[in-house]
Amino acid sequence: MARAEIAIVDYGMANLRSVQKAFERVGHPAEVTADPDRIAAAAKVVLPGVGAFRDAAARLRETRLGEVVSDHVAAGRPFLGICLGLQLLFTRGHEDGLHPGLDLLPGDVVRFPPAPGLKVPHMGWNTLALTRPDCPLFAGLPPDPAVYFVHSYHPVPADAGCVAATADYPGPFAAAVWRDNVFATQFHPEKSQAVGLKMLANFAGL
Repeated sequence: MARAEIAIVDYGMANLRSVQKAFERVGHPAEVTADPDRIAAAAKVVLPGVGAFRDAAARLRETRLGEVVSDHVAAGRPFLGICLGLQLLFTRGHEDGLHPGLDLLPGDVVRFPPAPGLKVPHMGWNTLALTRPDCPLFAGLPPDPAVYFVHSYHPVPADAGCVAATADYPGPFAAAVWRDNVFATQFHPEKSQAVGLKMLANFAGL
């Protein structure tokens, strides 16, 4: 069995092909797979996701894929979470009750609070403030990079030091996190044109 350089975790909660195509565009083939052994053998793992935290967390438990992701991270190999894949890294999510996440990063995933004129979900382009510009994902980005978001919930990390970038809606929230070999974005790099493709290329080149 040939080892995949990049494995994209298929747990039934994402448009996986768009992430795969984005990696292909930057010259790095990626394999979409639900096979725990294929994911465990991969050099790098990507966990995308669109949908409800509760359902996604349940799927990761039922399929053993959450355990495989946790083992990959514990082994020190590069990991990238995207959107719901970022949220699942945290201790718990508050969507439709309290539900446990993978607890790889301490913190909660909460809904944007009501505010006059604020539409939820937050959908569209926003500028990032790079609070940790030395993050390897950000190498070679232009000043004030803009990225594409679609989400109603966002993480509140217990350790603010892991926040690599923020965006405003209407106040600042964690838009990207980084700790050691763990990288994750609340936005969709695969939908963020040249900026997003550069981040995926940076991850693939780690």
